Amino acid sequence: MGSEVLILNIGIVAIAAKAARCKWQSSKGDNLKEMNSQALIGSLLLVFTTLVTSAGNLSAQDTNAKTGAAALPGVTWTVDQLKQSVASVRPGRVMIPKKWPNDARVAVVVSFDVDNETFFLAEGKTAPGPVSDEEYGATEGLPRIIAMLDRLDVPATFFTPAVSTIIAPQIIPQIMKSGRNEIALHGWIHESVEKLNDAALEEKLMVQAIQHYTKETGKKPVGSRTGSWQFSSYTLDIEQKLGLLYDSSLMAMDVPYELMSNGKDTGVLELPVTWVQDDYPYFIASGSLPSPEMIFKVYRDEFDMAYREGTFLMLTFHPQIERRSRFLYLEQLIAYMKTKPGVWFATAEQVANYVKSNPTVDSLSY
Repeated sequence: MGSEVLILNIGIVAIAAKAARCKWQSSKGDNLKEMNSQALIGSLLLVFTTLVTSAGNLSAQDTNAKTGAAALPGVTWTVDQLKQSVASVRPGRVMIPKKWPNDARVAVVVSFDVDNETFFLAEGKTAPGPVSDEEYGATEGLPRIIAMLDRLDVPATFFTPAVSTIIAPQIIPQIMKSGRNEIALHGWIHESVEKLNDAALEEKLMVQAIQHYTKETGKKPVGSRTGSWQFSSYTLDIEQKLGLLYDSSLMAMDVPYELMSNGKDTGVLELPVTWVQDDYPYFIASGSLPSPEMIFKVYRDEFDMAYREGTFLMLTFHPQIERRSRFLYLEQLIAYMKTKPGVWFATAEQVANYVKSNPTVDSLSY
């Protein structure tokens, strides 16, 4: 019964959001547009509030849910246990250089996670309908993105599961043709390393992906972003063992930082991500969220703050998600950033190499 209520609520708020969008589109005059934009924002908030409330209600209805200390084991841990529980992966020093190349004010990495259908295949799901939606990344999404990057003369880093390029081998030459772009690791098949929870298997899959790209591109990948940005207790050790320059899966800062493990610098640089700067959470498969314009304003605001602070921005998009209406605003976003003086567009590898080879600031100032 709870799941049906949740689905009904999603449908109701989707209708509300779309109705508000219609008002926005039909408005004439700045005042009316402003009023209806507020209605649209209200509808968005209603969507998320309803989802959170419904999820909470479903959880409360679970008669098998644990209670007491069994439900919250951390409340009984000692101080030493608490410290040890987070010691395997911690943020170390801020790694922002004292100046960017050519005295640029901000470094921007435009990245794409070329997941395509690997997310489903990793779980053994092969239903043609859902898979076809993800195949869009290879058939139209990526070619459109590559053409746009060429027009704007902007490099990008493509975190790509090896299986994506095995199923659609045209992906590698499309990405590499301009000579500007980077291909980086995104698992063998977008596997969840948390679900694997197996050091030997996780390492085997990463080695397979490295060997695949080394053979196909003639260059060993130097960076990794785990599938769904999940990190096992073994991931950092494996990345360090395999000699990777950087990781891009964690979220402890807005700016590059060194990764520590049990109090020691691992030598692996973190180029952090955040769901705020990723298209996936906003553009769910049902398409119930309204105009992409409002979502891309979030990315623009993130850029404006990074520009003001003179630091770093990592944006993440998915070719299979960037359908035409969304792509329109993606291109506008990158074009907007290009209008600002002192923006260094670079691949993740270029940023990592520069950061590791130049003096860095002692701390951030806001």
